[in-house]
Amino acid sequence: MHIAHLLRDESLGLRPLWCEDTMLGREISGVTATDLADPAPSVRPGELVLSGLLWWTPDDGPAKAERFVSALRTAGAAALLAGEKTHGGVPDDLVHACRRYAVPVAAVPAHVMFRTITDSVQLRQQGGPGGRTALPEPVRERLNRLLAEGADPATLLDAAFAHLDRPAAAYLLTASGRTVAATTDAVRLPMDVPMDRTGVTVPVDVAEAGPYERLRLYLPEPADIPPRVLQEIAAILATWQRSGAGHRATTYEAASALGALLTGGAADPFALRAALLACGLPPQGPYEVITAATDRSALAEAVAHLRPGGAAVGALPGGTAFAVLAAERRAESPTEPLAAIWPRIAACDPSRPQHAGTGPRADGPENLNGALSQACYALACGRNAAPDTSSVTDAASFTGLAALLTGIPEEVRAAYSRTVLGPLLAADNASSAVLLQTLETFLARDGSWARAAEELHLHVNTVHYRIGRVELITGRDLSRLDDRLDLRAALLCRVR
Repeated sequence: MHIAHLLRDESLGLRPLWCEDTMLGREISGVTATDLADPAPSVRPGELVLSGLLWWTPDDGPAKAERFVSALRTAGAAALLAGEKTHGGVPDDLVHACRRYAVPVAAVPAHVMFRTITDSVQLRQQGGPGGRTALPEPVRERLNRLLAEGADPATLLDAAFAHLDRPAAAYLLTASGRTVAATTDAVRLPMDVPMDRTGVTVPVDVAEAGPYERLRLYLPEPADIPPRVLQEIAAILATWQRSGAGHRATTYEAASALGALLTGGAADPFALRAALLACGLPPQGPYEVITAATDRSALAEAVAHLRPGGAAVGALPGGTAFAVLAAERRAESPTEPLAAIWPRIAACDPSRPQHAGTGPRADGPENLNGALSQACYALACGRNAAPDTSSVTDAASFTGLAALLTGIPEEVRAAYSRTVLGPLLAADNASSAVLLQTLETFLARDGSWARAAEELHLHVNTVHYRIGRVELITGRDLSRLDDRLDLRAALLCRVR
């Protein structure tokens, strides 16, 4: 299907805003919808990009539109269809950017749903209305019947490929490489298989799917299966994925209700038992708890890697995503396996770092509140320590004062440091900077006058004098352990 076919479809009412004649013959390989300010991670080469322009505001100016369109050009998008509903039209800044980067752009009227455009593209790619379908009619009828009966994706894959002379090994994979389903005879697929260089991959287009929920049909050896056959099978799998949206919403609500119960103080044992059962979790432990500062679908994908089934993923009252997993009694903490797959989860949306925290194993329901609190604190520590780097932090890693303090909000740490150190933090006072350096060195050398003097290249008496000045300014006595700890904590709490 070409861009010209789309623009000539009068039922869609698309209004071309910029497109050179030589671009009308561009092939459209698929459709994706995105409202991310950086659409590159969501777009594959040759795709038609639909955007409601939620990422843009009239105050943004041309720079934001330039970045968005530049990302489309880099990703190899075929064209941009911009919705008029959000802003009452398509901003001129966006049209100018499309002209500059040679990305065809057309306006989508407010009354036209993106789903209508997606269906139109898929229908034409599969042969158009009234045309011969890619799959044999009996196979298509059976797949539709299986969908109506609520069949799982493995059953759908087997039914879709069984009619071939030589049944193919086929996989339904997530964006992070997890195998959702496979045909019966397919061998176990490693997560690091280089799908960009071997076999064939067909996207399962579901407009509502976020970066962590996108699926793809993968065949390591497609043989001579026509592309239209694979596209129609992918469309069947897309219908299956959409049909599960209601169930996912229900389980999310149940898990969020459990989270509200756990964070609301001492929970009634009977209410807690009912909440666990509503989430499909056993009423007795042990359990594992994970928190994450990310989209809940990202945490759900990570949990699916760790524990297919036997887990609940929801949101705490403050919005933090969390998961409770049914644990095996002999199993280790989830931190190590979670850390191993976390980079794959983060790679699904490179536009923002992803942070997770894990708490200790909860042996029973009565221990869940404490495990959740520790997981939340571990999450805060990881975010504060390296906000721009994806990480998994375990509460068991708090083996020192520095690690423990990172979980305290930055504003609280800064206030404590100012209160204890006072004038020593004056950036424009050279004398204060010298005293602060001496204090740091003295404490780092376990209060040894000689070792501190040696490192600072000073006479011991000079160190005594400077520490005396620190004591006078702060009102602390560095011969007392408590005062040393207060000053050490204040130094660690400085916001640099």
